[in-house]
Amino acid sequence: MHPIHPDTARYASEAQRWQAVQARDVRADAHFVYAVQTTGVYCRPSAATRLPRRENVRFFDSAQQAEAAGFRASRRAQGDQTLAAAARADVVAAACAAMDAADTASTLDALAAQAGLSAFHFHRLFKAETGLTPKAYALAARARRLRDQLAAPQASVTDAIYGAGFQSSSRFYETAGQRLGMAARSFRDGGAGTEIHFALGQCSLGAILVAQSARGICAILLGDDPEALLQDLQDRFPKAQLIGADAAFEQQIAQVVGLIEAPSLGLQLPLDVRGTAFQERVWQALREIPPGSTVSYAELAARIGAPKAVRAVGSACGANPLAVAIPCHRVLRSDGNLSGYRWGLERKRALLLREAQAEPVAPDQNN
Repeated sequence: MHPIHPDTARYASEAQRWQAVQARDVRADAHFVYAVQTTGVYCRPSAATRLPRRENVRFFDSAQQAEAAGFRASRRAQGDQTLAAAARADVVAAACAAMDAADTASTLDALAAQAGLSAFHFHRLFKAETGLTPKAYALAARARRLRDQLAAPQASVTDAIYGAGFQSSSRFYETAGQRLGMAARSFRDGGAGTEIHFALGQCSLGAILVAQSARGICAILLGDDPEALLQDLQDRFPKAQLIGADAAFEQQIAQVVGLIEAPSLGLQLPLDVRGTAFQERVWQALREIPPGSTVSYAELAARIGAPKAVRAVGSACGANPLAVAIPCHRVLRSDGNLSGYRWGLERKRALLLREAQAEPVAPDQNN
């Protein structure tokens, strides 16, 4: 799936920007601010303030530019709560960057001190903005560094463990299976020594491949060519032991095919979800979208507390290896039109039509 880029052209001209201010368009907040010459303040386009006269308005690409021109932020307007939201997002982004770059795990107290907040308020703010606790984010960041270390040529498991920030090998091995889905040596060797059961079949949307590791379903792939789907799985785990469908696997693949035919029913199987911390936030948010409902990429970014990360959200949707189980087909462009879909627009259209015609079903949070 190709990421959807922010529609910067929509706010390129002053006429378009003034129209956005009149409409109090929240989407425009990421693109510009407007200043009022008679009051000396600037606001976000969505600010719920009394509209100024057009001849008194100046536009700036950022708050920094407005302040450099001598304007100050409006602090009375309700709509300028978005400025506080931006400040909160900046605090959390700085903390995430610090955890991403840290050689050793930072304590909650240290992160809070860097943000100028108490540990309690920092923890609450971080979780509200990201959907993760600081500890969970740090663990995911460490796991990402570990995967990068293990993927390096001639990688040593021991060097990778310490290079990723683990203080001892014992602390690493306590969570290795959870974070990598297999032993570290097997991950480094492309899944060597790991068994992955898979099955190829046909459904109403074409060819389907379902694969399962010891932790759960790790791939649901759709396409026109079964051989291409198998090659995709082999590329993911080039040295894993791929085992064709056996009797014990038949019932599970039947459940997955049933999900394809009736997405609103949900999937009652454990999933083996492996991604970066950001990807896992996006994928969890996708699983919370009720069948029959859709959101835009911008709305999805806002739901995970990262309203400016529209492009990254699109990339995370495109990296989703679990078709329908993680329902990235429920994400549309801001104008309501279909956007790119990893398994083809016609399949996306068919899935949305099936959900729209089905009886409403509450989302399964264990899905």
